[in-house]
Amino acid sequence: MKRCEWADTEQMMRDYHDKEWGVPVHDDRLLFEFLFLEGAQAGLSWTTILKKREGYRKAFYNFNAVKIVRYGPGNFDKLMSNPGIIRNRLKIQSSVINAEAFLNIQRQFGSFNTYIWQFVNGKPILNRWKKLSEIPVTTIESDAMSKDLKKRGFKFTGSTICYAFMQAVGMVNDHTTDCFRYKNCK
Repeated sequence: MKRCEWADTEQMMRDYHDKEWGVPVHDDRLLFEFLFLEGAQAGLSWTTILKKREGYRKAFYNFNAVKIVRYGPGNFDKLMSNPGIIRNRLKIQSSVINAEAFLNIQRQFGSFNTYIWQFVNGKPILNRWKKLSEIPVTTIESDAMSKDLKKRGFKFTGSTICYAFMQAVGMVNDHTTDCFRYKNCK
């Protein structure tokens, strides 16, 4: 089976590519999880984050924003010593900030899904990349998303992070055209 070349490194990446990456997501909790994890990835490999995904799910109540906004200094100290997550002070501090911003968007728009999918007019952008080297790291849409998320208080949501998020949750189909998942995610 032909896959996107980035995914053919190890089984965990193949499974992620084959089952999740590029599949349109409309569930608020899962959208928050992906945005959270993409921010955690900044400066690291996606493999590192996938290996710690379960640790994040445990440490952050399965990405329950209502519970995360209640984190206090005791939670912070506990998270800083948790080997199951990336122990970066700024990234951990941003979790509470981003959870609050996420909840504010839900209140304002009715759902995070409604808000986030507006950046692609409610439907996935279908790209036609032949090679990994053709795929951009940012787009006009990711620039707009980043700018708006930051305006709403989010941290670790630069345009590159936003584009990776868009790829992960199927807002763009960036499977290469020779990848077996390309047609499935159309």
